Amino acid sequence: MTEPRRPAGQGATWRGPRAAGMALAMLTALAGLGKVGAVWAAADPRLGPATVMLEELSSSELKARIDQGTRTALLPIGGTEQNGPHMALGKHNQRARLLAARIAERLGQTVVAPVMAYVPEGEISPPSQHMRWSGTLSISEAAFEAVIEGAARSLCQHGLRDVVLLPEHGGYLKSVERVAQRLNQRFATQQGAAAACHVLALTRYYQVTQTDYVEALKARGHGSAEIGQHAGLADTSLMLALDPAMVRLDVAAARPAGAADGVNGDPRRASAELGRLGSERIVEATVAAILASQRQRAATGAAAGAGGATMAAGKNETGKDMRKPAR
Repeated sequence: MTEPRRPAGQGATWRGPRAAGMALAMLTALAGLGKVGAVWAAADPRLGPATVMLEELSSSELKARIDQGTRTALLPIGGTEQNGPHMALGKHNQRARLLAARIAERLGQTVVAPVMAYVPEGEISPPSQHMRWSGTLSISEAAFEAVIEGAARSLCQHGLRDVVLLPEHGGYLKSVERVAQRLNQRFATQQGAAAACHVLALTRYYQVTQTDYVEALKARGHGSAEIGQHAGLADTSLMLALDPAMVRLDVAAARPAGAADGVNGDPRRASAELGRLGSERIVEATVAAILASQRQRAATGAAAGAGGATMAAGKNETGKDMRKPAR
């Protein structure tokens, strides 16, 4: 499998101790020489290798990053389903993993949790939706929501403060939103580590593939029937841009138009170039949405803090002294 690209600058986003300042400054100078990993280790070996993937870190390395300012965790949600005869079953999982890595690298001070590969895909028996084709794996909505909830709570327990759910699939958006709402209500009533945590169901991550990306493809002369809703031009091109080993181009080229094979759209003219129109838009829109959410929460927290300080001084937000008896 293709590993996520790790741009040179990644290490510089961490807030290391003063002693690491010179090594971090060297990072930029050596970026073009392919020596990022070595400099990163020299800056502070406690932070581990130059990766954003949580499962590639040791427990102590993750704790060191949290102690030095890492506050955001991305939880990519994929799905194992049929993608026609020309694309691998793990399309959503690999796509979610690679895009989440790029998003984390852009954000800085962010880690990527393991991809959730088991999602609701229809009834198992009798089979419905994607379960009608071999290889699709499906679980119940209740099980799906329970796993997301447990994973998000675990991340919060370890000291991460922003857990961002990245849904690859339109079929479970409502479940993802329900879990985020339920957890935020729970955190609002708790004390300690969990009280400061927030879960964001970032449906914008998915919506880009249905809006911005589609419009970009149409601007290049591709019609809706070719772009498709599943494993067509858009879907296949996006996978070619991220991990071409997941696509069988010869099978796509030989596929009869209109075949009843689980494909909606026409993948025959798919290309990595077209796919990059999607991947770039997904990363940019997701990073912007996360930063906007964090700024909004910071502003809300600052306003609440100011209000609290006013109340502590015995006045309400209008300046009226609340310590005097009402008349």
